Amino acid sequence: MKRQTNLQIVLKPQDLVVLLKLLAIGDQRRSFAELSAELSMSASEVHGSVGRAREARLLHLATGELQVTKAALKEFLLHGAKYAFPATIGAPTRGVPTGYAAPPLRDQIVQPDSELPPVWPTADGERRGIAFYPLYPSVPQAARKDPALYETLALFDALRGGAARERNLAAKFLEERFA
Repeated sequence: MKRQTNLQIVLKPQDLVVLLKLLAIGDQRRSFAELSAELSMSASEVHGSVGRAREARLLHLATGELQVTKAALKEFLLHGAKYAFPATIGAPTRGVPTGYAAPPLRDQIVQPDSELPPVWPTADGERRGIAFYPLYPSVPQAARKDPALYETLALFDALRGGAARERNLAAKFLEERFA
């Protein structure tokens, strides 16, 4: 029997990282090379992400420029992405704070000092916490380069892996970013 090929387009976690970066930079124009440097991804990975996002109707070309389809991305981010990319938790490690331990939630939610916060594992991390694996391995480096991207990724982590109060606050903050 001839083996069938699945032609279904499937979003990858890095596609969401690229989309959130494009959302964070707004109307600023970036080449694939610039995006790849800012996201610590290869240009081919960024290009592939853009293609999949366009197929999923989360991104479109308007007057020759890439533009995030905000309503579609908002709907996906708030209602679907947490199921497509569920939280993966690991052991205690050093890393970059995320979720409730990162801005803007860290100013809204007080956690006991005895509880280790969620962190993206990285050898040069500034905080000890529980490993909360990022959407893509280069997220900690990309987040350090762009505070707006960092906040958006941390909010998404709270949405996909936080307690009820954290999820509700994260959803509120994320909705404001689409206004």
